[in-house]
Amino acid sequence: MATQNPVENEGTYPLPEAQIDRFMMKVFVNYPSKEDELEIMRRISNMQFDYTVNQVLTKEDIFAIRGEVNKVKISESLEKYIIELVSASRKPKEYKLDHEAQYIQFGASPRASINLNLASRALAYLEGRDYVLPEDIKEVALDVLNHRIILNYEAEADNVRTSDIIKVLLSKVPINK
Repeated sequence: MATQNPVENEGTYPLPEAQIDRFMMKVFVNYPSKEDELEIMRRISNMQFDYTVNQVLTKEDIFAIRGEVNKVKISESLEKYIIELVSASRKPKEYKLDHEAQYIQFGASPRASINLNLASRALAYLEGRDYVLPEDIKEVALDVLNHRIILNYEAEADNVRTSDIIKVLLSKVPINK
């Protein structure tokens, strides 16, 4: 029996679209290597498995980190870039993306722009910066947008994936300063 790569199944959703949109990201995780899976199997199959969980962060730590992420600055030009990316998913022809337009049934919702902002600021924080770079937005865009842009049956027939559309958006939508 052949195994399927989870990324190849990006068009299948166990929840209604409105429910899926509530998640900040849809991150695709590939299957582990054979060696890693062997280690996982051995650890979990051990009936003496130690379920002890060590606390890494306190509730106060999490709130403090959230406060620091909220302090990360994002320039107005990058905020507008986020809006342009999301808008291009809704009205691709206005962005001269005629080829991609034929495949998009529904563009990303306003939650996409909110979560692109939040995720890019969180990434900047994790990278040790108090400001967002365009690369931060581009790095999180696939995970934030891949379940928010709904493709039509023609896309499926032509083997066009949401990730393909997002990559074109990222390459064609300019950052205006």
